[in-house]
Amino acid sequence: MPPRRTPGRLRDLLPGLAALLLIGTSVWRLEAARDGVAIEALTLGETPVTVFRPAEPTPGPAVVIAHGFAGSQQLMQSFALTFARNGYVAVTFDFPGHGRHPRPMAGAGGESGSAGLEAELDRVAPVARGLGDGRLALLGHSMASDIVVRSGGATPGVGAVVAVSMFSRSVTPESPPNLLVMAGQWEGPLRGEALRVVGQVVGPERARERETVGDFAAGTARRAVIIPHVEHIGALYAVDGLREALAWLDQAFGRQRAGPPRLESRGPWILLLLAGAVLLGKTVAGLLPVVSPQPAGTGLRGRELWLLAVPMLLTPLALRVIPTHVLPVLVGDYLAAHFAAYGAVTAACILAVRRRRPAGPAGPVSLAALATGVAALSLYAAAALFWPLDRYATSFALGPSRIVLVLAMLAGTLSFSLANEWLTRGPGASRLAYPLSQAAFLASLALAVGLDFHRLFFLVIIVPVMAPVLMAFGLLSRWTYDRTGSPLVAGAVSGLAFAWAIGVTFPLLAA
Repeated sequence: MPPRRTPGRLRDLLPGLAALLLIGTSVWRLEAARDGVAIEALTLGETPVTVFRPAEPTPGPAVVIAHGFAGSQQLMQSFALTFARNGYVAVTFDFPGHGRHPRPMAGAGGESGSAGLEAELDRVAPVARGLGDGRLALLGHSMASDIVVRSGGATPGVGAVVAVSMFSRSVTPESPPNLLVMAGQWEGPLRGEALRVVGQVVGPERARERETVGDFAAGTARRAVIIPHVEHIGALYAVDGLREALAWLDQAFGRQRAGPPRLESRGPWILLLLAGAVLLGKTVAGLLPVVSPQPAGTGLRGRELWLLAVPMLLTPLALRVIPTHVLPVLVGDYLAAHFAAYGAVTAACILAVRRRRPAGPAGPVSLAALATGVAALSLYAAAALFWPLDRYATSFALGPSRIVLVLAMLAGTLSFSLANEWLTRGPGASRLAYPLSQAAFLASLALAVGLDFHRLFFLVIIVPVMAPVLMAFGLLSRWTYDRTGSPLVAGAVSGLAFAWAIGVTFPLLAA
């Protein structure tokens, strides 16, 4: 299909108008959730802290909210806003190596790493207690679930602990006080972990979901809640989880509520915002300059689709024996190497196809149009995707300590994205080539986890997040290629986006 030379007609603007409507509606709703809540950003030493205060002048108990691995305080805003709108003082912060914290994380897990994270929480907790009425609760997700369990058991005066997606061997029948454990329905073994800690109090055979056992006054209350239809990240946005957490704190602190609580589930609105941003990309792509009047690319055909299995299988097998500990970022170093190796094998597949069916004469390519297209699409990604993610979902800003890291990541991600785009786009390409290539990449990550589960288990959590991201960039790729005629535009921007995402979200490690 030859690229269009003009931006198109009114119908080409309709997706853009629909996108602006989706974006405007979701931003309005996300910002409205802040009404009546005083939000203050602080720095405690080097630690970025955000305080969410309720509208009423008399503060209630303070709740310190701790994010999980590769998370940030923005990821916990649904809990923070829910608590603040219902009379609590909520305090979020970034652990070292995460978000906007300038100091790297000490240790790559284990006891030393946990001790450092617990020390960070213990620095924030007394400050938070002083902002409320003197009573204190802790909430932690995933990695931080173990941290709040440890700190809650060791810190005098903690009234309740909420552990979301908990994995911790520090729970005993007596500690921590008044423990609520929540897990998503799709979190597998974490469901059993929730029931296990309830069984410590009443016996394993009597542990039941959504049955409170023990005594709040004695600090022995326990409850296990399985949140329906969510996974590891969805558990942070589910209305059911927000309701359970708020009700647990109310019971622990003896707070009576006159009316129904105000629950701030931001997940659907964030998804709507990102859907609008992706749809806006169709209009943006239609405005890009033509790079290659004669569509370029290998154009992988139906009978050649088997080639997609080559990088899928070879990459994780090769990296099982090749050292990948080359960057000071946990798990992200392996991802960068996986992208790079996958791209190299894909490039070899391109050469193999060319030997079997030599390409025709290449058409003219406008380097100025290529540079303009890459720049324009990058600006769109920064404004429509990166900024909303940073404000509403998780820390996505590029700090000084991560610039070199993103550039190093770029070498690997560009290898993958440029080679994959060139292989699957082009005259005669199978419609299945691109989606199957993305599925093959995800399958290769799954195989890598199977080969080295201890090191790469976190990929099990992020693959469900990567799948819709790859789908979204697949749409942008299709629209961009139809307009520009070159796979290089979308390939370059996708590589930049992947490098940025890995470089700004995965934890930085101390040398």
